[in-house]
This record gives sequence, structure tokens and C-alpha cells, in this order.
Amino acid sequence: MSTTVEFARMNGLGNKILVVDMRGRKDKVTPDAAIALNADPATRFDQIMAIHDPKADGTDAFIDILNSDGSKAQACGNGTRCVVQALSAETGKKVFTFQTVAGILNAQEHADGTISVDMGKPVFEWDKIPLSEEFYDTSRIELQIGPIDDPILHSPSVMSMGNPHAIFWVDRDVMSFDLERFGPLLENHPMFPERANITLAQVTSPSSVTTRTWERGAGLTLACGSAACSAAVSAARTGRTGRTVAIKVASATPPGILTIEWRTSDDHVVMTGPAEWEWSGRVDPVTGIWSREEEQEAQHTGSAAL
Repeated sequence: MSTTVEFARMNGLGNKILVVDMRGRKDKVTPDAAIALNADPATRFDQIMAIHDPKADGTDAFIDILNSDGSKAQACGNGTRCVVQALSAETGKKVFTFQTVAGILNAQEHADGTISVDMGKPVFEWDKIPLSEEFYDTSRIELQIGPIDDPILHSPSVMSMGNPHAIFWVDRDVMSFDLERFGPLLENHPMFPERANITLAQVTSPSSVTTRTWERGAGLTLACGSAACSAAVSAARTGRTGRTVAIKVASATPPGILTIEWRTSDDHVVMTGPAEWEWSGRVDPVTGIWSREEEQEAQHTGSAAL
């Protein structure tokens, strides 16, 4: 068996993704490999989406997700869109069913190139998010940072979208907050026994929200799909918007839009947005040593094909 596998450097609204093809193998991308890849500016990433052979009947693949610190992630919506684009370019298929540790995800590539991912049902119960303290109503919990009488951030909406999220509502530009300083403190707050993704959200209309996210295990990211879903659901849940919301990801370059629909028919959350291929190469999933495939890149036509 070759020591290296194919991978693609991609992004979903700037969310830096490495899609690694582990099909036909029994091993996994190691935490050491993830840390090594993230330490190299050329391969720095927010999530690795490792595609494995399917484990469940009726699924196209099992996806193992790693954060840039080598820890496991349960869900990554932007990364899932990248996987769809890569596999669609390879197979010609447009509809996929994936298994992750968080459950089953259904996804579809549309004629315009955008990709929809059914992220499943949101979870609001405090012990399933999970939180370390019981809250009957998780649409607003007691948590703040800054002076007691004048907190900088306070009263977040919390939920799980496959992973824990805290949405802090703000009334000014999300880029004006020092999230790089507050993010680590809140991610690792005792309230979150499994840590949490921290999002600042500003409602700009009854159908639009601007967000910025500090991502658990990855830090300040250009975009986070599950955070966009959590912000949209929390905005609707608290009466700030309707159930279909355009999420403007302020930190993406250029700022991008995700459309999030919290369906009334089954309570599933569907995220629609773009994915973009950048370049391809080969990587050792044990060590993280990689090489770039210049010849493949020269022949590339614009969509990722593993």
C-alpha cells in the first residue's frame, strides 16, 4: 500500500478545508499529521475531511473530521460541501449520503454549482449540547465576559448542530470585537465540558444575519457552516428573524453568503452555499508530509476531483 494518498486543498467561503481520500485503507489521518499540516502555511487548514469507505448501507462514504489542533470534530458544513464538489467531479453524481460521528448527512450539488447540505435537526437540551449546568431555556443562558455591570458579551443562545455552539447577539459590527482574545476564553469556559464554537451575530434584517466565529479546535476561522446554521436557527428561535435566513460571513474574503433554511416540515436545517477547489497533491496520513501535484493542477478544469 502506498504511504501517500490524494488530497485537495479547498475552501467553503474561505473556510480552509483539506479533503483527504482515505478510501481503500483501514488507517486514519493521525492527529500528528493534522498538526504538521496546519503548521505549514501552504497547507494550513480549519478542518480535514477524510473520506473513508462507507460503513453503513445506503451511504456513499464515512467522513472523519479533524480540527487543526488534531482533535475530532463532529460536523463541518462548509467541509461537507467541499467533499460533495470533489466527489461530484470524480463520479458525476449530484446527490450524496454521508455518515459522520454526528449522524447521516444528505447533500446535493445544484446546476449553478452551489451545494445544499441537510445538517439534520438542531439540539436544544442542555445535557445534549452539552452544558455543565442545567438550563430549562437554552435560547438565552447566563454567561458573560467583561465587567458585571457592563459586559462586552452576554446571554448567548446555545445549541448543538452536531457540535456545541454559543451565539452571542451584538448590536454593532461583528468585526469590531476582539474575538481573537475572547474566543479562547469562551471556547474553554467551564460551562462547555466539550468546549464550544463561539459566534458573534448581528441581525441586520428580518431575513439576514452577519456572523463571525471562533471555532472549537481551529480558532478564528474565515467561515463555519455549522455556526451559520446555529446562528440562523437561534435567530428564528428567539424571534429575531424568520426560518429562512441569509447568513453573511463577515470574515470571509470577500464576505460571502450562506442560505440557511430551518424547515417547518421536519425541523431539519438545510445550508446552501459554494465550494472552491484550490489545488491538489499527495499526503502521508501518518506524518503529514505532502507534495503538490503540479501536472494534475495544470490539467485541472476548475472542480476538485480526487
